[in-house]
Amino acid sequence: MSGPRHADRPSHTEGSPLNPDELEVAPGTRHESVQGWIPELATEEELRIALEKAFDYRGDITITLKDGSNVEGYVFDRVAGPSLETSFARILLKDSNQRQKIAYADIRALAFTGRDTAAGKSWEAWVRKYWEQKAAGGTELGLQPESLD
Repeated sequence: MSGPRHADRPSHTEGSPLNPDELEVAPGTRHESVQGWIPELATEEELRIALEKAFDYRGDITITLKDGSNVEGYVFDRVAGPSLETSFARILLKDSNQRQKIAYADIRALAFTGRDTAAGKSWEAWVRKYWEQKAAGGTELGLQPESLD
């Protein structure tokens, strides 16, 4: 017993060249810029969506707590529980190595205040810069870290 041969498939016969645009099965990723955004947190769902975006954001955010105090830093982890009281964001505080755990239920406002360090960064941009350095006679070619200031 044998199945159809690979060469017998209609896509591999003469006269039917493969079109890569027609073969695309998944849309590309679109990155939205949230730098400077102050989301409306009127509902639980809006708070959860904003904190998911904060987790994906590569900059600092400022969280205003219900007691009026502010916490500024980088969201490096979050736990989405069944309620706001059991959901937490973990933040690396700005200008220190301290970490703070904040319950979603304690958050009154959220603002994307820090610079998005990943904005505009892409493989294509790195390759372009690499070839520009090489064409200029650069001897130290490669990816150099960018200052976070």
